[in-house]
Amino acid sequence: MIRRPLASVGEVSRNVAEHAGQMGLLITRSARALVTLQVSPREVLNQIYVIGVQSIPIVLVTAVLAGIVTSQQGGYQFQGAVPLYVLGSIVVASVVLELGPVLTAIVLSGRVGARITAELGTMKVSEQLDAYHAVGRDPIAILAAPRILASLISVPVLVAMANLVGVLAGMVAARATLGLGYESFLYGARLFWHNWDLFYSMTKAVTFSLAIPIISIHMGFRTKGGAAGVGRATTASVMFMILTILILDAFFPPLLLQ
Repeated sequence: MIRRPLASVGEVSRNVAEHAGQMGLLITRSARALVTLQVSPREVLNQIYVIGVQSIPIVLVTAVLAGIVTSQQGGYQFQGAVPLYVLGSIVVASVVLELGPVLTAIVLSGRVGARITAELGTMKVSEQLDAYHAVGRDPIAILAAPRILASLISVPVLVAMANLVGVLAGMVAARATLGLGYESFLYGARLFWHNWDLFYSMTKAVTFSLAIPIISIHMGFRTKGGAAGVGRATTASVMFMILTILILDAFFPPLLLQ
């Protein structure tokens, strides 16, 4: 009876160590490919278009809704209790510190991460990755490194756009629903603004921009079991990405907001 739980713990520990080791090798080999200029600039630009440009509509829609909801809920909670211009600070802080980077990363996990895992997983089960090895080409340099670099470039830009649009949407919503003027909203936003908040938000963006492609590429390269295996790998990849984003997000306040 005791051996069964111990065996389960050992199996989980082995899987965790295996995933960590493989992702460590992926990061090392991708960094080496980037430093030694083995990456195709054309492929990087193509991935920037896929990861960044094509994600703009869904990221902006998410940011607009986040700004509107934050403004309306803040107005409901604080109206009559504190000066209404404080709502500007609430919206800006909520969007820049949390909602902008986290919601953008979660949206990209579903849109970009799932796509990367499905693409590479299909290539794995159809033995296309083995074909690269057979002709002496490195799949890491061809497939992994361009996606990681493109994500590192695109995600911070998307987060910056989400922050700006979310704040503007919150400002418009405050004017429309609460009658708070733009000048009063901006006064409240400036009154409690810290330049460190923007650095904090962009640090989150860079961290998430690495986590999303690394996990999705790793899961794609591990795919096995045909079409059903691709589906399982894609589902697990999205789950791991979202959990990783939330776990990393929980570490930011004690590390950077003390």
